[in-house]
Amino acid sequence: MLAALFAGLTVYLAPVHAHAERVRDLGQFQGVRSNQLTGYGIVVGLPGTGDDNLEYLTQAMKGVSGRMGLTLPAGVAPGLKNAAAVMVTADLPAFAKPGQRIDVTVSTIGKAKSLRGGALIITPLYGADGQIYAMAQGNLAVGGLGISANDGSKLTVNIPTVGRIAEGASVERAVATGFDSQQTLRWNLFAADFLTASRVRDAINQRMPGTASVEDGVTLALTLPIESNTRASVMAAIEMIEIQPAETPARVIVNSRTGTVVINSAVRLAPAAISHGKLTVRVDENPTVVQPAPFSRGQTALEPNSDISTEEEDRAVALFQPGASLSQVVDALNLLGVTPSDLVAILEALKQAGALKAEMVVI
Repeated sequence: MLAALFAGLTVYLAPVHAHAERVRDLGQFQGVRSNQLTGYGIVVGLPGTGDDNLEYLTQAMKGVSGRMGLTLPAGVAPGLKNAAAVMVTADLPAFAKPGQRIDVTVSTIGKAKSLRGGALIITPLYGADGQIYAMAQGNLAVGGLGISANDGSKLTVNIPTVGRIAEGASVERAVATGFDSQQTLRWNLFAADFLTASRVRDAINQRMPGTASVEDGVTLALTLPIESNTRASVMAAIEMIEIQPAETPARVIVNSRTGTVVINSAVRLAPAAISHGKLTVRVDENPTVVQPAPFSRGQTALEPNSDISTEEEDRAVALFQPGASLSQVVDALNLLGVTPSDLVAILEALKQAGALKAEMVVI
């Protein structure tokens, strides 16, 4: 029976026929994207699983107490096992307006053991420009659980130091996208490809003559009406146009950590022959105890005794015809019964020989 290709660790993609895809699935309009927000906050109400004497948590709590009208005496460090210093992160969607709600993720930055049961005190969320774009507050939903006993034993389920607050932040500032102010909008491909960019341009101009032009392998410049209502309709129509994207470049992906190998359908081989054998050398050590003759004043010694054997498996030679496809490559490697490590060695040898017409990427 033929060995299973890649020993169950290799993913193999069968060739597929090219099909049309919508423009919205190939790229997006420049500026119409989410923005990352980050803030530093405090979670309170924890059942003794907080940071306790973390210095910057103590300073933060003093600041919070001061805003509430309570001033702690100098030199007093409050015990804070019921509080934890956290980082709060969120994604601000495109066109988000003040008053809308967004989800936030809360993660500990100190030695807090769990955030279960805690509540986040109001926390400003900042953008990359240092401006406040949202305010977060609310009770945390924590999927993890951490338990410790008096004898030091511990039990942790999932990650109890990260929580989430659904709709836990209120947007305070909108991000300008240029949607209603720029005469020319730009549309960017997710992956650079001149042929795909040209096909998108041609498809758009076929429906709306003179609208699109290619700036580079990623970007198209679109001349659209300024009036927002008309512009939105045109953008929606452009996103739903279907085109046939260019075939992806021939590529072999090797994951050196897991042994996974992915070969896409564009991979082709030049004429080549592969013979992959396996030589096993076995050395058995069986030392013999040698006793001295009686009254000879000799000493007991070990006499080395080694057995060396070799075994070489018989393997067939796989011949690839010019332009061999992925299915032919897979069939031939199946005949050789290769393992993931053997497969990587074969592919590297084919690449060095100039027979593998693909880019090898090791991740």
